[in-house]
Amino acid sequence: MCGRFSLLDPPEEVMSYFGLMELDDFPPRYNIAPTQPILMIIAGETPPPGSNRPDRRALLVRWGFIPGWVKDTANYPLMINARSETAIDKASFKAAMRHRRALIPASGFYEWRRDGKAKSQAYWVRPRNGGIIAFAGLYEPWGNAEGSEMDTGAILTTSSSEDLRFIHDRMPVVIEQKNFTRWLDCKSQEPRHVADLMKPAQADFFEAIPVSEKVNHVANTGPEIQDRVIEPAKQSARGKSYEPEGQLKLF
Repeated sequence: MCGRFSLLDPPEEVMSYFGLMELDDFPPRYNIAPTQPILMIIAGETPPPGSNRPDRRALLVRWGFIPGWVKDTANYPLMINARSETAIDKASFKAAMRHRRALIPASGFYEWRRDGKAKSQAYWVRPRNGGIIAFAGLYEPWGNAEGSEMDTGAILTTSSSEDLRFIHDRMPVVIEQKNFTRWLDCKSQEPRHVADLMKPAQADFFEAIPVSEKVNHVANTGPEIQDRVIEPAKQSARGKSYEPEGQLKLF
């Protein structure tokens, strides 16, 4: 799954990577949490005249997907993730899978290795070579009975790459830059046409850095939450020692 992530790259780099014409300024965000605003990139309506850039625009959404048909959110679960393998069949996500696919700019994400039910160790998972990445996302407009409206969104997840399974068995779907247009094209590309993009990242693409419990607290929003701590012994889901072999080593 993905319950926290970061976006540290400056707006001009995000604009360049995603082919945006404009983007409001924003500070580095080290600890983005559910229900907070997140940045999504969606397809526009028509390409700008004389521009060689794709028609894409930025959208701020609430991280926590609410289907348009939900009337009362009081007892509705907070859906921050959607399983890519089943999203097209789920009533909550199938319309968004067909019509409202998005890209979510990120610099990496946090995941916790669990021993039993307790969160035992947090990891900052980032591209080994640095740079921006794009999570696959879905967005949905939602309005309440009083007429208030907002856009909501979720991150699509898939099974973890082999080198990250010692932490968790799920990870965000990462869309490569060469596939942005195909992923965002909801007019000619049905979900079955982009199913091949919803796969684990290549082994060794990410590195996992053990970090302190500071990231557990939403109020902690500074760079210190990404400081490396002494690496604990890796554990499998059953509690046994686990160490990737050869090229699968993370550290």
